[in-house]
Amino acid sequence: MSDVKTQIDETVKANDVVLYMKGTKEMPQCGFSSRVAGVLNYMGVNYADVNVLADEEVRQGIKDYSDWPTVPQLYVKGEFVGGCDIITEMTLSGELDTLFDENGVEYSKEAADKIREANA
Repeated sequence: MSDVKTQIDETVKANDVVLYMKGTKEMPQCGFSSRVAGVLNYMGVNYADVNVLADEEVRQGIKDYSDWPTVPQLYVKGEFVGGCDIITEMTLSGELDTLFDENGVEYSKEAADKIREANA
């Protein structure tokens, strides 16, 4: 396994929730990353953020690792969940709540409900 693939593998396995994104959770650098980070931040999820703009090898490496062509990419308990559209759909349908519940990830159910109410 290449160094970058090993680094990515270790990161997704060492953290319950990881978001590979453009920018950081405090300062996203694209709209898609901003949307996913905004959902996680609003829901109070404790997650690791990895700025793919800081390292070209990681930026390409994460796409190869997941066989998914775009960033952001969300991982829960070492498993790839999806990108912006998938996370948005899962948030609105309640599937993200279920995924977090099944994996023991703490989040605000009240905040998740508010997101759904605002988008109903």
